[in-house]
Amino acid sequence: MTNDTNVTWHEHRVSREDRERYNGHRGCVIWFTGLSGSGKSTIANVLDHMLAERGVKAAVLDGDNVRHGLNASPGMLRDTHGDEFAERFGLGFTAIDREENIRRIGAVAQLFCETGTIALTAFISPYRLDRDRVRRTMPEGDFIEVFVDTPLEICEARDPKGLYKKARAGEIKHFTGIDDPYEAPESPELVVRAGERTPEALASEVIDYLVSRAILPVTNS
Repeated sequence: MTNDTNVTWHEHRVSREDRERYNGHRGCVIWFTGLSGSGKSTIANVLDHMLAERGVKAAVLDGDNVRHGLNASPGMLRDTHGDEFAERFGLGFTAIDREENIRRIGAVAQLFCETGTIALTAFISPYRLDRDRVRRTMPEGDFIEVFVDTPLEICEARDPKGLYKKARAGEIKHFTGIDDPYEAPESPELVVRAGERTPEALASEVIDYLVSRAILPVTNS
């Protein structure tokens, strides 16, 4: 049994405040949530590009990319790590696996935030409780929930990966919006409607919000 008393937090010699001063902006976590196909990853990547053009330090944590490494499925881990490891640490799409997926990525996003970086996360993160747990692990104001409010019928019509079609055919189980629920945020910091505006316009909305919160400096451009 692990003795948790042997695990201690080490303070860094370079403080978060110092890093933010060097960067010229504050760190935060921008948590995009919404249905599959809602436009989360597209908006996050457009926003990342816009921030890079402003000289802002940012990083995108995308749901699919993270599930290729940190939160890989048992099937992906089995060949390289063996059956026992894969079943113990691999994550599927059950409610408990989704909870752990969000817990892990929340911890990673917080580490980015504490270096003065803006972490952009793009995950369905369907359960309100899981998102609120991540929020509670961070200082007030660090967690910015952005609800990408795209109707199911638009997401399903887009279906860029063919996932809705497979879910409707019963080939994918526990698919959010079909046989698993999506719990929309009750009080997100920002709601963007990806069925009505371009990703560039929506990313600009997020930047305007960050400027209004003094996370990003006002520019003259």
